Amino acid sequence: MIPRHARQGLSVHRATSLRLPSPSSPKSLLSLPQGANPSLGRRCVVTSHNRSWGRRLSNAAQSRVRERSLATAAGDLNLDNIPYNQINGSTFPPFQAQVLPSQVFRSFDPSIPLIIPEAGPPGPMTKMNRDGIPGDTDDLLSVFDACIRVGKLERAMLVLKRINSVGTMSDEERIVIHNQYLRASLRQIRATNDQRQAESLHKWYELQIRNKGLPHTAETVACMLKTSLLSERGQRLQRLVKRYMGMAPGEAGLQVLNMADILSGQDLAVITEICPTYNYATEVDEDDGAVEAQVEEALSEATAERRLPIPKLQATAQQGLGLETLHRGLEMMNDLQDVDISKFPAADQREVQLQLERDSISSAMARWRAEHKDRQQRGVNTIYSGGFNEASLPSHMASWLAMMEQRLKEEFRLVELSEQKAVKSDVDLERCFYGPLIQQADPSRLCAVTILTVLNNGALAGADKGIAISKLVSNVAKLAQEDLAAQEKEKEQKARRKRKVRYTGNAAEVDTSKKPGIRIQEPSNPDSNEGVRKGWSLQARTQVGSILLKILIESAKVKVTKKDPLTQQDVSQYQPAFTHALQLRGGRKIGMLVFNPSLVEQLKREPLGDYLAKHLPMVVEPKPWKGLHDGGFLEGKTSVIRVQPGDVEQTLYTKAAIKAGDFKTVFKGLDVLGKTAWRVNKDVLGVMMEAWNRGEEIANIPPSNPKFELPPEPDSTEDPQAYRRWVQTVKTIEGERSGLHSQRCFMNLQLEIARAFRNQTIYFPHNVDYRGRAYPIPTYLNHMGADHTRGLLKFATGKELGARGLRWLKIHMANVYGLDKASFDEREAFTTENMPNIIESVENPLDGSRWWLKADDPWQCLATCYELKAAHDLPDPTKYVSHLPVHQDGTCNGLQHYAALGGDTWGARQVNLEPGDRPADVYSAVAELVKDLIAKDVKEDNPMAKAMDGRITRKVVKQTVMTNVYGVTFQGAKKQVCKQIDALYPTLGEDNGTSNMILSSYTAVQIFKALASMFRGAHDIQYWLGEIGSRCCRALTPAQLDQIASEFNAEEPKGNSRKGKTAQGRAAKAAGRKGKAGLDELTKNFRSTVVWTTPLRMPVVQPYRRASMKEIRTCLQALVYPVGNQTDPVNRKKQLQGFPPNFIHSLDASHMLLSALQCNELGLDFAAVHDSFWTHAADVDVMNEVLREAFIQIHEEDVVGRLAAEFKARHHGSLYLAYIDADSPVAMKIKDLRKNSKLTPKEELLLEHKRNTLRLSGNPWDLEAAKQIVTPASVYEDMKAAEEDVTVKEEFKEMELGAVPDKVDEEVDGLSQDEMRDDEDDMGTEVTATAAKKPGKRLEVWLPLTIPDIPKKGDFDVTRLRGSKYFFS
Repeated sequence: MIPRHARQGLSVHRATSLRLPSPSSPKSLLSLPQGANPSLGRRCVVTSHNRSWGRRLSNAAQSRVRERSLATAAGDLNLDNIPYNQINGSTFPPFQAQVLPSQVFRSFDPSIPLIIPEAGPPGPMTKMNRDGIPGDTDDLLSVFDACIRVGKLERAMLVLKRINSVGTMSDEERIVIHNQYLRASLRQIRATNDQRQAESLHKWYELQIRNKGLPHTAETVACMLKTSLLSERGQRLQRLVKRYMGMAPGEAGLQVLNMADILSGQDLAVITEICPTYNYATEVDEDDGAVEAQVEEALSEATAERRLPIPKLQATAQQGLGLETLHRGLEMMNDLQDVDISKFPAADQREVQLQLERDSISSAMARWRAEHKDRQQRGVNTIYSGGFNEASLPSHMASWLAMMEQRLKEEFRLVELSEQKAVKSDVDLERCFYGPLIQQADPSRLCAVTILTVLNNGALAGADKGIAISKLVSNVAKLAQEDLAAQEKEKEQKARRKRKVRYTGNAAEVDTSKKPGIRIQEPSNPDSNEGVRKGWSLQARTQVGSILLKILIESAKVKVTKKDPLTQQDVSQYQPAFTHALQLRGGRKIGMLVFNPSLVEQLKREPLGDYLAKHLPMVVEPKPWKGLHDGGFLEGKTSVIRVQPGDVEQTLYTKAAIKAGDFKTVFKGLDVLGKTAWRVNKDVLGVMMEAWNRGEEIANIPPSNPKFELPPEPDSTEDPQAYRRWVQTVKTIEGERSGLHSQRCFMNLQLEIARAFRNQTIYFPHNVDYRGRAYPIPTYLNHMGADHTRGLLKFATGKELGARGLRWLKIHMANVYGLDKASFDEREAFTTENMPNIIESVENPLDGSRWWLKADDPWQCLATCYELKAAHDLPDPTKYVSHLPVHQDGTCNGLQHYAALGGDTWGARQVNLEPGDRPADVYSAVAELVKDLIAKDVKEDNPMAKAMDGRITRKVVKQTVMTNVYGVTFQGAKKQVCKQIDALYPTLGEDNGTSNMILSSYTAVQIFKALASMFRGAHDIQYWLGEIGSRCCRALTPAQLDQIASEFNAEEPKGNSRKGKTAQGRAAKAAGRKGKAGLDELTKNFRSTVVWTTPLRMPVVQPYRRASMKEIRTCLQALVYPVGNQTDPVNRKKQLQGFPPNFIHSLDASHMLLSALQCNELGLDFAAVHDSFWTHAADVDVMNEVLREAFIQIHEEDVVGRLAAEFKARHHGSLYLAYIDADSPVAMKIKDLRKNSKLTPKEELLLEHKRNTLRLSGNPWDLEAAKQIVTPASVYEDMKAAEEDVTVKEEFKEMELGAVPDKVDEEVDGLSQDEMRDDEDDMGTEVTATAAKKPGKRLEVWLPLTIPDIPKKGDFDVTRLRGSKYFFS
């Protein structure tokens, strides 16, 4: 038997003795028995576990809630009687549909959508005081938390006082930080055994918590009980214990006594002696014998037989820091390469995963220190020496680490001096701010984080150009904070203890009414303080990142050796590795970190990877998602939603949705994607590694030594133009060479990861972007990568093919080869005919005919070749157990959703929503239309048409057609077409006396024209969505209108005397009478972004705002950062341009997750790459039914109508600024009204707000009063005007499906100035519109925000999709 302490400390090194288990060996993942409930005595000593062997709960044990969703809301799936399975021409009997369990949703009322409170006006700006305490709440919390962690209680008290004086936090938030102070004080009392400090803590509690009426939590009472137990004895102790336990009467006392990290077992013995209504019992350790048996059985499963070692990869021409760091980070996996971790006991699988997540920084430090120590033993100068190899980058980093540690420790000393100074300089104040933040971390880890972050950014972004200081500062601080949080979390988990306490009194007799002001809040989860402890503020991150970067700049040196021009001898000199300099970028000076040229050359040879710990696959199932940062990796903190820094609103909506239970379906969907088990396809890996080591260009593997012929250099004096062209050509060639090298280095990392994990079952945790689209979190190796990464992965579990599965496997082969537009029978026949080529590709993949390399996706084709050959090697191929994912791809999925939304029968036919004998190909259809348009231009002798005649292919138009539905601009479309023309016809433009970009511009126009004529239904839906977006972004909410009214009334003088008017009131009134100025003042308040709810009840918030800028002065330089806030004005152009494509993205994301949930219920393995869905070949028929029913489930509902209802509810009572034709009849009447009323823009707005409020109240008297109020909006309504908002058409230009700009004949490299510059509004009373052709006048009118009429829907019946074989194929 294994000794208990040895069993509990089972390490990775012990696990390395395991070998791959025999396939026939039985699994031994035993369920551990529950410990028997002990008899409950009155009191006994409490013990706790040293290690928890947890069990995974079955998903089946969780109850499902019946629900439906919003706009998009979907009902129950009904998969009965689906004709899809009647595949024509199949020689096999049709698949018999079974009655499938349906995925259900909670009902949702779009008239009451989730709405978060509007942000109030920003608080008063406060500066840092003379003690170095900041004034901003976020800054205060960052510094307070750091002071608590490093034990600076006196300074924490100063911060706490200022927090209370600022008054921006609620009582519930304040008690959390007061509890932090209590805990820190207890730690200090226990360390010093100072009774006077305990007595002072009692007084502090009375003054700062009890007398202030703050709510009490179980933590508060437990801390005060512990303080009493440490400081008092006898009768006084009894009185205090009874007093504090009286604050938590009855069952509430259990919360207090269960605070095992504060109250020990001995403390409970004393407390229950005084308060005998509570008893507790020892929690018995789980059965040692069962645990030992589990470990021993897992060990015995390993076989002594070792697999033949797989050859190592030949490293790319680099000295290896990136690769060596990766090898070090994967050292544990290499130790375990001959064992299957999935056969370990569950607790040891978890231990391996935790070790992987923690290994990156510590492994790098260990390697650097080992090299540092080795150099010391060899007598080499460790301060500035380059080490054994003077050009070795790791040797430099060892020196940098040592120097930085010394310098950082010196900085810690200077921080202490600055805090003690009575009069502080600006430098002292900065040190007082960032000092506690950096002191809470291990200096060596801070240094390692800084070094790795800077080098990673340099290697990945291009060190020769320099890196913006602002970017580096943010990245250094972000990763330092994440590393610190991970270390703290590990400590907290180790310190956490459990106990069982029982209340034996009568709860009915407890009277809490006699204790006013004392309330015990409900126990909270570990993340409950997230709202208070938000992490470091922007100011804190900037200050910490700056000081760490400054220390690196001062410490890092490189040895540079060059030849003396006179003596031709090598001369060495130590130079700074990094220099801080100002460079001119975009017309303004920006602080840049400039790399030493010698270091740049090393980085070009040694491209580095990112932090691998959070980017490696997992070896256990991901942690189920339960909160914003609770899920995915076991220990690493990852957000469930990907948002840009400063996108506060999406985070707030997500938190609110999680709290309301609206994120449950998204969580479940992500859990389904994450628990799909994968394996590395070792057959493909072996071929790929052999191809890699040959150094040739094979498939998408770049050559190790690409050959480029440089043109001869012309004489610059004879032909300057030719010389400039030569320089540009050389730059292009060198750029291509560098790009291929970087690509090869990145693939090197991917292959090393695949090699290390080749014998493991791996998992990819997922999260979503703000639209709901799911992505795997590990970035290097996942199924969303390029062809080679997809070819490297297969499902960990296999399923017998069967007759239908074998057919689908053959169809999949044709799909990856490039025949995805043929009929199913033709695809199957293609594979059958090419079986000799398939077998030859497997038997001799690199030295044979290389038939597989001609495929569109060669590595996926090779993987399928292996699968098909293995199946046909059996007497009955249908009995083969297949692991290969078979893909089903949508046909331009965005257009599929548009066709369903608009009921567009013709469009539905083009994207395979309608049944057909052959798959429709929308890209080919567009290409044919473009050919016709070009043929007409050829007849008119158009030179560009002649150049492009006969050169339009499906490939030329595909990307533009695919992305046009997602909002690609004309400039983007030109570049897409140009990329294809460059690849197919490199010299086409030059041969025709023009450029490929000019020809691409002409071709893009023809593509847009073809699209506009083909998809009218999609065009109408797009325009309707755009019009809604335009109105929302020009709206003022009722809360804003009430605030404007309140401020206006405050400005008005009391009484009727003109003498009573204040100077401020007169100035405001005078400004208000100036129409344009008054209107500009109001339009600055436009901050309503576009928000909607997906079918899975996830709120989507478009993040496009004009962020304000904040300048932060640091020890390096003043840095300027955008500061996102709910009160920032919206960027209307981006809101309008982004809404239609983002809405479609939210629909296809919901379709994917809905399909994943249903497939999981049916026992299918499921994976997806947006609109490409994967499962076993044997399950494709079932998955196809699910895909169709999920799509029908969404679109059978009135999606657009529900969306309109949601917007109506969200913007109830809002007013928006419309612009109408100034020459229209209604505009003339409004002008007459304004001449007579002479109201300022603000007065007119408030009058309309009053009228609209009365009108919407529903009270008959209010309705009558509203009719008596005359405003421009009432005139508009009385005349039943339906004037088109002229600005919508202008703003929506170039954003519609197939919209072509007015000027397309200019060659533009990059975005135009208009696209780069945010559009500004001209808000004059009558201003000239910026219409492209004929300028007109427009008149502004405040109107109640109503939703435009929904476009008339066509007659396409989405249920016809059930008969479409090629919907996804």
